[in-house]
Amino acid sequence: MSASLVVIIMGSKADASHSQKIADAVQQLGLEVVQRIGSAHKTPLHVLNMLTEFEADPRAKVYITVAGRSNALSGFVDGAVSAPVIACPPPAEAFGGADLYSSLRMPSGIAPAVVLDPSNAALLAAKILGLADTQMRQRVMAFQQQQARKVIDDDASQNQ
Repeated sequence: MSASLVVIIMGSKADASHSQKIADAVQQLGLEVVQRIGSAHKTPLHVLNMLTEFEADPRAKVYITVAGRSNALSGFVDGAVSAPVIACPPPAEAFGGADLYSSLRMPSGIAPAVVLDPSNAALLAAKILGLADTQMRQRVMAFQQQQARKVIDDDASQNQ
């Protein structure tokens, strides 16, 4: 059993490709990931039952929610769990970005983080879990060093 878990909950199957980008990035950072589907609007009891199961698991965890339009899922999940929640809504051209407001504006006492890039949502989850896991913190630092080396190598190749 892994020391920690990232739970991705998408609002519908339409969010699967965005969710898979997050899952791939989570796995590259060495974390276990589970992907599920549940809607705060259409299946609230299903989501609550799912969360009850995950909350009974003693492992450290971070939830990443993937829902667009009216993103009730992120606030709903955040209000039902004690672990951190990261909202990573899929991009939508149809609303000119206005759909993001439903991820940004939450009632008091509801505080999911909002990260728009799938790989950055995975990185934030790893950083949070790294607070209590030295090996995860080392993987995050190695990833950041790799990113820095790439920039330095790109710069060097420009000056040749």
